[in-house]
Amino acid sequence: MADVLIVGAGPVGVLLGAELARLGVPTVMLERRAEPGGGSRAVGVHGAALAAMEASGATDRLLAGARRVRVGEARRRGSSLGLVRFDRLRTRHPYVATLPQSATEAALAATAAAWGAPAVQRGAAVEALLPREDRVEVRGHVRDGMDGAAQAWEARIVVVAGGLRSRTLLPGDRFRIRTRRYSDRYLMTDAADLGDDGDRAVVHLDPDGVLESFPLPGSRRRYVAWMPPADDDDGRTARLRRAVAVRTGSDAAASAVTDATAFGVARSRLSALRADRVIAIGDTAHEVSPIGGQGMNLGLIDAVTLAPLLARWIRTDGDADAAGAALAALTVWERVRLRAADRAGAIAAVNTALGRPARSAGALGVRAALATPAGALLAHAYSMGFDPSTRMFATPRPRVPQGPVTW
Repeated sequence: MADVLIVGAGPVGVLLGAELARLGVPTVMLERRAEPGGGSRAVGVHGAALAAMEASGATDRLLAGARRVRVGEARRRGSSLGLVRFDRLRTRHPYVATLPQSATEAALAATAAAWGAPAVQRGAAVEALLPREDRVEVRGHVRDGMDGAAQAWEARIVVVAGGLRSRTLLPGDRFRIRTRRYSDRYLMTDAADLGDDGDRAVVHLDPDGVLESFPLPGSRRRYVAWMPPADDDDGRTARLRRAVAVRTGSDAAASAVTDATAFGVARSRLSALRADRVIAIGDTAHEVSPIGGQGMNLGLIDAVTLAPLLARWIRTDGDADAAGAALAALTVWERVRLRAADRAGAIAAVNTALGRPARSAGALGVRAALATPAGALLAHAYSMGFDPSTRMFATPRPRVPQGPVTW
C-alpha cells in the first residue's frame, strides 16, 4: 500500500511526486496517457511559482530552457499604452519564464527522478476511488496495447491532479462544483517569431478584440486572439492570420501563422479540496481563464505547499495529538488555497473582460493606469503576488544602492 497515490502526471502531479520524494514519502503516480503530453499549452511560469520550486531544483531545470519576459507592453493599433515592469518587482525572479508545457513537464519529471520518485505508471486509467477508514482503494485498468487489465491499488492518501475530467472520481457530496462559462472564444498558435518584439510580451487591446503575443524558446512566439463566433473551423488559420496582421500591424508576423486551435474559457472551482483521505489540486480543484496565465501556476503552488503537510500527516502513526495537528494544518492549507483560487479567478476574469473588443475609452483607462503606481500593482497581480501562499517563498532581491555609500 502506497503512502500517497497521485492520479495524473501533468505538471502539478509530477511536481507533487518530486516534492514528496524529496521529503522521503513513497508514492505511486498513475497517468491515463501512454506518453507525456505534446503541444505547447500553458507557457508562462511566474516568479512566485519559480521561487516555490527552488528547493527541489526544478526552477534551475526550467530556467535552463526558458525565455525570461521582464517587460510586458499594452498597445492599441501600434500605439503604446504603457508597460508592465516585472523587472522592477522586488522578488527573486523578476520575470515570467516562458516555455512549452511539454518542456515544463520534462523538467519536472527530471526533478522527480533526481529525488528517486518512482516512474509514472502510464496507461493507467483510474475509474473509481473507494474511501475506507484508514485507506483509499483505487480501481481502474492498465492498458497494454489495445487490451486493458483490471487493476486495484491502495493508498493511505489519494491526491487527484488529473485535470477537469478527473473530477468525476471525487467521492461524496463535499466536492461540489461552482462553474461559470464565458461566451468568449479564442484562436491560438505557436509560430516562428518574425516580429521585432524580442523578449517582450505584448497585449494588443484592439477594437476587434485582444491579441496576446508571448516569446517562446527557439525563436517562436505564442499568439492568442479573441475572435467572434464562427462555424468555419477549416478557416480558423486564415482568420487568425488576419487578426495577427491587423492587430500587430505586421504582415511578416502574420505570415508565420500556419495553423490555429480554438478554445473557450470558463471559471470553476470545488467547494472543498479535501474529503478525509482524498485531496484535489490543480485544474481538478480550480479552473480559471487561461487569459493571464494563472492556472498552471496556481496548481504548482498547490503541490509545493501540500507536500510537507502530507509528509507530516503520514508520520503521525499512533499519535492522536500529532494527527489532529496535522489535519488542522491541512484545513488551514485548504482554506488558503481556496482563497488563492478565488483571487486568481477574479484576476483572470478581469483579463478576459479586457480582451473583448475594446473601445477607445477602455484603452485610455489602461494607459492612465499604467502611468501611475497602479502599473506596479498590475505586475504584482499578474505574477501571482496576491496568492497568499507565496509569502512562504518571498525572498526579495536586495536593493542596489544608488550613488556612493557612506558609513
